[in-house]
Amino acid sequence: MAHGVEPQSNSSTTTTDWPANRVRETFFRFFQDNGHKNWPSSPVVPVNDPTLLFANAGMNQFKPIFLGNVDPNNPLSKLTRAFNTQKCIRAGGKHNDLDDVGKDTYHHTFFEMLGNWSFGDYFKKEAISMAWDLLTKVYKLPSDNIYATYFGGDKRLGLDADDEAKEIWLTFLPHNRVLPFGCKDNFWEMGDTGPCGPCTEIHFDRLGGRDASALVNNDDPTCIEIWNLVFIQFNRESDGSLKYLPAKHVDTGLGFERLTSILQKKMSNYDTDVFMPIFNAIQQATGARPYSGKIGLDDVDNVDMAYRVVADHIRTLSFAIADGSCPGNEGREYVLRRILRRAVRYGKEVLKAPDGFFSGLVSAFVEVMGGIFPELKQYEVKIRKTIEAEEASFGKTLLKGIEKFKKAAQDVEDVKGKVISGQDAFVLWDTYGFPYDLTELMANEKNLSVDKAGYETAIEEARKRSRNAQTKQAGGAIVMDADATSELHKRGVAPTDDSSKFILFQDHETVLKAIYSGSEFLDSAIAGDEVGVVLETTSYYAEQGGQIFDTGSLEGSFGTFQVRNVQSYGGFVLHIGSVGGECGRISVGDKVTCKVDYDRRALIAPNHTCTHMLNFALRKVLGDHVDQKGSIVLADKLRFDFSHGGPISADDLKKIELIVTEQIEDELDVFAREATLTDAKSIVGLRAVFGEVYPDPVRVVAIGRKVEELLADPNNNEWLSISTELCGGTHISNTREAKAFALLSEEGIAKGTRRITAVTTDPAFQANKLASSFDQEISDASKDDGIILEKKVASLKPRVDEAAIPAWRKAELRTKISQLQDQVRKAQKKIAEENVQKAIKAATEMAETADKNGKAFCISHVDVGLDTTAVREAVLKVIEKKKIPMMVFSRDETTKKTVVCVGVPNKNQHKLEPSEWLKAALDPIKGKGGKGKNGVAQGQGPNGECLNQAMESATKFAEMKLTD
Repeated sequence: MAHGVEPQSNSSTTTTDWPANRVRETFFRFFQDNGHKNWPSSPVVPVNDPTLLFANAGMNQFKPIFLGNVDPNNPLSKLTRAFNTQKCIRAGGKHNDLDDVGKDTYHHTFFEMLGNWSFGDYFKKEAISMAWDLLTKVYKLPSDNIYATYFGGDKRLGLDADDEAKEIWLTFLPHNRVLPFGCKDNFWEMGDTGPCGPCTEIHFDRLGGRDASALVNNDDPTCIEIWNLVFIQFNRESDGSLKYLPAKHVDTGLGFERLTSILQKKMSNYDTDVFMPIFNAIQQATGARPYSGKIGLDDVDNVDMAYRVVADHIRTLSFAIADGSCPGNEGREYVLRRILRRAVRYGKEVLKAPDGFFSGLVSAFVEVMGGIFPELKQYEVKIRKTIEAEEASFGKTLLKGIEKFKKAAQDVEDVKGKVISGQDAFVLWDTYGFPYDLTELMANEKNLSVDKAGYETAIEEARKRSRNAQTKQAGGAIVMDADATSELHKRGVAPTDDSSKFILFQDHETVLKAIYSGSEFLDSAIAGDEVGVVLETTSYYAEQGGQIFDTGSLEGSFGTFQVRNVQSYGGFVLHIGSVGGECGRISVGDKVTCKVDYDRRALIAPNHTCTHMLNFALRKVLGDHVDQKGSIVLADKLRFDFSHGGPISADDLKKIELIVTEQIEDELDVFAREATLTDAKSIVGLRAVFGEVYPDPVRVVAIGRKVEELLADPNNNEWLSISTELCGGTHISNTREAKAFALLSEEGIAKGTRRITAVTTDPAFQANKLASSFDQEISDASKDDGIILEKKVASLKPRVDEAAIPAWRKAELRTKISQLQDQVRKAQKKIAEENVQKAIKAATEMAETADKNGKAFCISHVDVGLDTTAVREAVLKVIEKKKIPMMVFSRDETTKKTVVCVGVPNKNQHKLEPSEWLKAALDPIKGKGGKGKNGVAQGQGPNGECLNQAMESATKFAEMKLTD
């Protein structure tokens, strides 16, 4: 059967019975009726999860639940059952479908994952039963077409077969349709580390009426996997080992596009109403023939493959940009750039699309998906402009890439070869954005092939840049996992009450509840032991929300415990450090006094508050498009990342800094209080980090207005004039405590993302003081001239460039230095002109004297320092006018370095070779010179004290040659 042709089906449904929206809504309604909560999809760009390039499964955002690290105040901690449609991208890292997109009818880089979850509630029996009921009783898929797989075990890992899942399936399906598979297919892992477990997959035979068991997991488009039920019961550790999780969970993923194609009786996901509107837009934009659904050898002109690639990739790019990423040079941005270039290349090379066609598809895609995902409509303009700019940039490299390919192909043909090297194919991909299959297509057109193995070897190194990086949490080896937090619960230890962290300059008494070594809980620890301790209550701030942890000590009858790091795991605050003294010992049950280093906290707090004011100022000056992308609040500085299209001018940096400074000078009170998440989010102008999951209740921090007033009248537009944010950090009580603010630098860190670094308090005063001192130094230098001015300008520029001073003031200082540099250049030009005239005059006079005295050559000493241009011009002028060999010396009287230039007219060169004459002059001064050309050569030497010997040596050499 040709792909794309509707197969016969036992189902009574038709295409119009199951439009895509109804497929999705039916799934939602089924699980809502079964006690599940609709939990929104997380962004495809993960928030606070460096182990992932993109959200690649619905369970990503639920990792804290599986790991036992979810904060008790986080709404996630209340979930027992959930469902949603998760936006997923698989285009890098462990799960990467990019290379398959376009070649078949069912792979995508972006797709929707319909999912349902149980968090310690139901397990295998209920999950399998609900899946069966939904598919066969609600969607009414024919049961004879359904196959199930289960984990068959792995002796190497010591894992038994999942016979429990097998037996459950045998209550619904016969033995020949319940199939065992190994780890590759039936042991699910999100990444190199993290929650994992055996899974059972549901496959559907599109054709029916046959035994399709041999086609299961065999990449056959007529028998495809549609639903994966994962039974999460392990955690993959960084050393590769598996540890049981404290509770068992269910994580399922049902391929929305695949299910839709089955219900609409289509052989291809791409033949459904999910994609056809995009295909129509592609045809209108490119003028290509209509999409016909062919694959492989049937797709002779590769047009259908190009349709699939372009449609898939516009989906991926649109969602990624809407969720805060963009094409760039590293990590996920690098992957997005490759995706975009792959799409544009297919469009232009295969579909013969005009320039800018790809960004023109955004509106059509938003029309299809904007209803279920409103962020697409919200950021439609941003998506289009980002793609438009990247598309235009790629257009400049496209022609160069084609030339590179032609040259590579010609090099092969010149040696009568047949294979383009894998390295050349990699360069085309890496530098010019040519996907391998298109390089292969272009090669085939010239009856050549490509070394695919060599290409894959070369590309593997490049892929490492986009694989999910593993990062250790702060605190070194002492990290509490799900087992540790579960053990604390079993021991009756309650999550730490850290509400006292907001009280400044006050010691806090509490009780030590647990001691953790990093692998086990201890009853006590002795001097020198590196451990983490959990307290009943604490005044320490655990690192979170970009703010660095507190340091200090815990004191008691045992002596002192030095706290060097504080982290939070599942609501338990872990104070990491060591017992002091020579014989100290801490034990569970000890009474301790928390002595936070409040001097350090007093440096951190104003930096955090000024981060809020900076966020407010950025939006006021640059516009509402500014979104926070990250921040770090340290004792010595603050750093703020935000979305913005390009560099910020010095004038705007000055305005931004001034707004923050004015708020400090206005001595505004800083208010904070808890509110329900719903009430907080209703406040006009409230700022929150996109994609962040906030606790409920949540802490609201407002500058210059009581939070109670904001909550009482949340829609008041007056609140747009103040900074209001959701924040769990520590702050000053009044903006005057920040004392001063200096915005030190602004730079781009990725396309569409900028970074500002700033300081407050005394460092800000020092920054402004230093800038003023530079200003005075420049003003003083402007009154000088000559070599004094030149030296001062040469010293100023690098010092200003490296100085920690306000960025806008640095820009102004650089402008002033540039003006002084112009002044120096003008003076140097004047001096250079004077030197040329001076050297020519002196050399000419000497040459005239020599001519009158009947000499065949002339040697002159002029006083123009090391100005080689002036010396050379003097030589050229003499041999032009007097037609005699000329040598000119000039010495710098400070360094004694000496420059020499010789010129010999053509008529004399057969006797007096210029480079030989030059060498005779340079030997006494230990100099070196070049061979020269056109009868002129020059050089210089460091031993200018021997100038007279040099002139005598040159005279004797010339006399010898010219009198022969």
